[in-house]
Amino acid sequence: MSESKTNAMRILEQNKIEYTPYSYSHGKVPPDGETVAKLLGQDPDTVFKTLVTKGGNNYFVFVVPVLKELNLKKAAKSVSEKSVEMIPVKDINKITGYVRGGCSPIGMKKQYKTVFACECNNFEKIFVSGGRIGLQIEIKASELIKLVGGTISDITL
Repeated sequence: MSESKTNAMRILEQNKIEYTPYSYSHGKVPPDGETVAKLLGQDPDTVFKTLVTKGGNNYFVFVVPVLKELNLKKAAKSVSEKSVEMIPVKDINKITGYVRGGCSPIGMKKQYKTVFACECNNFEKIFVSGGRIGLQIEIKASELIKLVGGTISDITL
């Protein structure tokens, strides 16, 4: 891969975690997750998006299949909050260090509590953003969850 490594990739390498990077072409607007899966030639059920929410005074990260929606009630329950809401798009970079469409669960500015949708149990490996638009990484779900100190819960609609 000729492009420079992202923070997410460096963290994976520092932790000796195997991953496979996949690049895809994109325009000025980041493609939706289903389009990313098609561009990669992958089953969309294996491609996950990283969503950032706020509940109380805390931020929470939820990693869900691109074809599914986050159930905010289930998500809140999974992190023991009364409610959570999606953060405004304009705040993504300030909170995570990433941009919309390139937000990875690995290597955010701070390590937020991270919950993976139980659908990740259906696959040995899943795809998540590699830390920039146009880059996905394929990684063993179990290793990713362990790396970020994540949990698994039923959080989708």
